[in-house]
Amino acid sequence: MPSAFDWTVRVYYEDTDAGGIVFYANYLKFFERARTEWLRALGVGQQELLDAEGAVFVVRSASLDYHAPARLDDVLTIRTMVDKLGSASVRFTQQAWKDELLLTSASVKVGCVDLATMRPRSLPATAADKMRAA
Repeated sequence: MPSAFDWTVRVYYEDTDAGGIVFYANYLKFFERARTEWLRALGVGQQELLDAEGAVFVVRSASLDYHAPARLDDVLTIRTMVDKLGSASVRFTQQAWKDELLLTSASVKVGCVDLATMRPRSLPATAADKMRAA
């Protein structure tokens, strides 16, 4: 089982629909933020990767399953796990939990590209080493 990184987020009014339930697409935002915080926890700054290497991460694919709704003011735990670390991509499993209840699960594939060409490139060595060590 891969090690997990947990990050918490509170549901704000702007995250919800007219019924006070988290709008489905906002889980993608929660998952994006959790991946960014995971990188920060590893000591990998995305701005530094851009400045030093011209490397950026882009979502190649995402598949989500919705199990139960989150509501206004809920505190969610967003769990992030690496399933596969390739030479130019990372596949994540991500989940949104409210206490012991699984709300949403996702598989997200992120690729590393060169900003100038938007073509795939290898993960920067220092970032890849830190990801492998996690």
